[in-house]
Amino acid sequence: MVSIAINKGHQNVAMLGIGAYRPQRLVSNADVCETLDSTPEWIFDRTGINNRRWISGDETLRSMAVAAGERALKNTGIDRSKIGALLLCTSSWLKLTPHGAPSVAADLGINGIPAFDLTSGCGGFGYGLGVATDMIRSGSAEYILVIGAETMTVGLDPTDRGTAMIFGDGAGAVVVGPSEENGISPTVWGSDGENAEAISQDVDFLEFMNKAQRLQGTDPEVEPVGRMSLHMEGPKVFRWAAVTLPRALSSAIELSGVAKEDIEVFIPHQANARINELMKKNLGLADEIPMANDIENTGNTSAASIPLAMEEMLVTGKAKGGQLALLLAFGAGLSYAGQVAVLPPAPAEPSF
Repeated sequence: MVSIAINKGHQNVAMLGIGAYRPQRLVSNADVCETLDSTPEWIFDRTGINNRRWISGDETLRSMAVAAGERALKNTGIDRSKIGALLLCTSSWLKLTPHGAPSVAADLGINGIPAFDLTSGCGGFGYGLGVATDMIRSGSAEYILVIGAETMTVGLDPTDRGTAMIFGDGAGAVVVGPSEENGISPTVWGSDGENAEAISQDVDFLEFMNKAQRLQGTDPEVEPVGRMSLHMEGPKVFRWAAVTLPRALSSAIELSGVAKEDIEVFIPHQANARINELMKKNLGLADEIPMANDIENTGNTSAASIPLAMEEMLVTGKAKGGQLALLLAFGAGLSYAGQVAVLPPAPAEPSF
């Protein structure tokens, strides 16, 4: 019988470096309220957000992903020729074909490597980190660049009180590779398709194209084509998060083999400060354990939020490289992915 070869990878894997890019335009709650029927105080009370970053000028998802990836490579210090794959975690790349990762890889000077998009909503970075870690352990690649990048504002309805005040744009990236000691636990992940429509695009692409074709030549002032936008049933998502995520966090800690008391930093997806505080309390983490709060001035950047929050904590000294962090990404799907991971070194080239 013919024996088919198998890859042999590295069992010990870690995040070796981090990079990020934050758009230049800072948008305050007061700015949002120029269009949205709300108040700055109400927005902060309900979400924990004061400001968010929105793309402007020539900034695009592609340019931000490249900038974040470039910084991650420089901060890691390994030759880019060693990168064996690139994962672009995003839900807002503007084309289904071609997907974004190959173009980002080419812009980074690593054209030709396997490069693919991973779409899992706000849970994207957690899924990407899990996939990259398992790829390295299986021998599919030795070093992988994982980028979370979003331009959430391209799909926002500025009058929608459920989304317009929440989302922002940005990109964060990590280099994942072999290490002497294991730095990333197995991933705890899952989804709830029965409630997936709680976060959804209001029309599918075919519906939108058919509507545009039907209205071709009509007066847009009378019957506008409109635009595809993201809608969210906030109370339903909040209830799902309150029930599902504490169990996921407990499972992530249990599967990691470390004790809850060993966790030094908590970095949840930056969806809502109230949800994050509730999760920390329900999990029973000590009050003195620092928790990411990048949402206050960055907003919810979907798949980019965890690497952006991680970078902010490392840059400001709220967390230090080598500390043990509990990560949890969650959102559209409804999906989630959590890991216990050792934080990479603070970036020598930060995003701010």
